[in-house]
Amino acid sequence: MKQHIADRMRGISSFYVMELLQRAKELERQGRDIVHMEIGEPDFATPPLVLEAGNRFLSKGEVKYTAAAGLPELRAAVADFYRAQYGVDLDPRRVFITPGASGAFLLAFAASLNPGERVLMADPCYPCNDNFVRLFDASTHFVPVGAETNYQLNAELIRRHWQPQCKGALIASPSNPTGTMIGNTDLQAAIAEVRALDGCFYSDEIYHGLVYGDPAASALQFSDEVFVINSFSKFFGMTGWRVGWLVVPDEFVDAVEKLAQNIFIATPTHSQYAALASFNPENMAELRRRRDELAERRDFLYDKLLSLGFKIACKPQGAFYIYADCSEFCDDSFEFAKRLLETEGVAVTPGKDFGAHLANRHIRFAYTASIDRMAAALTRLERFICR
Repeated sequence: MKQHIADRMRGISSFYVMELLQRAKELERQGRDIVHMEIGEPDFATPPLVLEAGNRFLSKGEVKYTAAAGLPELRAAVADFYRAQYGVDLDPRRVFITPGASGAFLLAFAASLNPGERVLMADPCYPCNDNFVRLFDASTHFVPVGAETNYQLNAELIRRHWQPQCKGALIASPSNPTGTMIGNTDLQAAIAEVRALDGCFYSDEIYHGLVYGDPAASALQFSDEVFVINSFSKFFGMTGWRVGWLVVPDEFVDAVEKLAQNIFIATPTHSQYAALASFNPENMAELRRRRDELAERRDFLYDKLLSLGFKIACKPQGAFYIYADCSEFCDDSFEFAKRLLETEGVAVTPGKDFGAHLANRHIRFAYTASIDRMAAALTRLERFICR
């Protein structure tokens, strides 16, 4: 009997940047010096207090399952965080600890989407979110966005693009790849619009904390009837530990718990105990110091790219990315990225990883390397574009 790959896999996209990363690693094995500005992972180590907490738990040797919804102490700590950070009174039973934000997206979409339904997302956006939707035989309706809306969906765009088969809308703020944010008034209006359309609102808040001006608002400040996805990977600096969380509307609690029991069993226990230390005041102070360093990196890279002739429609307000228009130098940013890597040893991400809207004109630069390393990369980049 001939075996066939499931039809849904035809629409699952791969990361073009992974091809570039693989090639970058090959060049490094050959002795080339590569400056990595392609992957969304800063060069900071796991915060010391978090590492100590993880090691302390592991040293006991009792690494057992937690409840599927997560360690009760960690769920309570997340709820306390919302009270302190956003003034939101959140019942811990609505908080689910997940294997990264990816696990949170899987639970949210599995619990709320039916086959054939659609989710509105901005184009450009993080590509995995579309793939998560496709896993449940639903689909994404991409809405082209630009500088006029700070690369964000808003109530008017949601209303204009809503169709009978639409189930919900996803807003990521700060966003990947642009680093832009939605204003508080626009966020509240977008949530109200989706609720008026009897849809689900999904708020991707994984870059909260990595904001360089006014703090980001959580969707929970405006409604309890929202799905909020967050993670310990970005602001909290725990990428490889794979811990995220999902906040769900009250009526979804039982359904999501059943899903978590069946899909994950539990998030890694040692990672959950390590994450508990994230909220320690001393650790939070270290994380804010790191955020301030990222702000300096942003300003350095932003100014240098503009001086080289790149166009940047919106200065990033958060995350650690700059989405730059490279059309002054090429009409295919993927080819540009490949040649830049081969000739100068600088790795960046092409726009086609993030959608279709003007993708070939854009490159995402991650300011996840030190200023010294970025300075070396920019010297090479200038040499490359001046050839």
